Amino acid sequence: MIRSLRVRLMLAAATLAVIFMLLMLPALQSAFSLALESSIEKRLASDVTTLISAARVEDDRLLMPSLLPGEQFSLPDSRLLGYIYNRSGKLVWRSRATEDENIEYQPRYDGLGTEFAKIRQPSGEEFFVYDVEVKLLGGRNAAFSIVAVQPVREYQETISGLRKKLYLGFGGALLVLLVLLWGGLTWSLRSLRGMSKELDQVEVGSRESLSENHPSELLRLTDSLNRLLRSEREQRIRYRDSLGDLAHSLKTPLAVLQGVSEKIAKRPEDLEQARILQSQIERMSQQIGYQLQRASLRKSGLVRHQVALKPVVESLCNTLEKVYRDKRVGVTLDLPDDCQVQMEEGALLEMLGNLLENAYRLCLGEVRVSWRPSMMGDELCIEDDGPGVPQSQRARILERGERLDRQNPGQGIGLAVVKDIIESYGAQLTLGDSMLGGAAFRIQFAI
Repeated sequence: MIRSLRVRLMLAAATLAVIFMLLMLPALQSAFSLALESSIEKRLASDVTTLISAARVEDDRLLMPSLLPGEQFSLPDSRLLGYIYNRSGKLVWRSRATEDENIEYQPRYDGLGTEFAKIRQPSGEEFFVYDVEVKLLGGRNAAFSIVAVQPVREYQETISGLRKKLYLGFGGALLVLLVLLWGGLTWSLRSLRGMSKELDQVEVGSRESLSENHPSELLRLTDSLNRLLRSEREQRIRYRDSLGDLAHSLKTPLAVLQGVSEKIAKRPEDLEQARILQSQIERMSQQIGYQLQRASLRKSGLVRHQVALKPVVESLCNTLEKVYRDKRVGVTLDLPDDCQVQMEEGALLEMLGNLLENAYRLCLGEVRVSWRPSMMGDELCIEDDGPGVPQSQRARILERGERLDRQNPGQGIGLAVVKDIIESYGAQLTLGDSMLGGAAFRIQFAI
């Protein structure tokens, strides 16, 4: 399927132009053929008039001069042939050029006076014939049929030459027309390219809405897009404000419950209940954080953000090195300096923070972060040399609340947050084996 509007319009215009020219060619050839035949008829009529003016009748005999006024009849190799027949159809005179021609023709005395026709000889050659019946010649009663004949091949050669010129002319005209159409369409679609550039600017965040400097046919579209952008922006602000209000409104009750649980934990007989209560409070707090992250880090519909990857990774690694300073983790960063990720910075920090913290926590002493561009989409890979994840458990740990590491505190929602963030941006998260010996989290970004 052709997705380019300009190419579609060009194909449609070219198709119409070709159809029009194919219809025009036969019409022009037919008109020229009729005009040429009419010209031949007039010329032959003039030649017959020359013969009539030169003919004399004496004692009922036709006399013709040895040299005719029209020299075409006197030339031996002339293509113009002259014949005169009497009333009974007997040939009584022929021009010098007919000595090498043997044309079978029988005049008709039908009272029409003149006849212009095309005859075919047994050999297949065709001739134009102009026949004039003369009943009064030189002031005497006489009946003769005076005929001028011309081969059709000259006419056919002229028509064939015209056809070639028409094809060449129409072909050249079609090329010129296509070039002009391409230029006209390019100029006409310039406004769409301008709108596309403005949309690109909206996606990268350099402008908030589309301008009104567009043709009137596109203003309704631009107005609709601006309303959509404005509505999305306002809804996002309201959503984040509501989430912030929710977080603040729940913070105080959770703090009170945490204080109560600490008081209960001081009584030995209620220690187990206090631990259960504290565990549930911690779970509630993490679940609230998870839902807040899941909602607030959702991809914005039309706006596309771009964040430099390497500075974010370096900042997170510096922070984690301080947290896990006793572990002395060696980090390898295989990242281009100009690498860009199409995500919000907050979403990128949350995603990488969870994945890198997971790698630092489970590795034996080595972590590697790499970036591989490809035609199918760029790939970000975070690897470690830890115990890895069994094949049978890889799908389960990406579910909310599922954990393989029971030695460290947590509720198992970090990877679920990562998965939600990645999927919200049209990317894909896969878990495999690393060449370092541990797990490899690969994020395939959409093109």
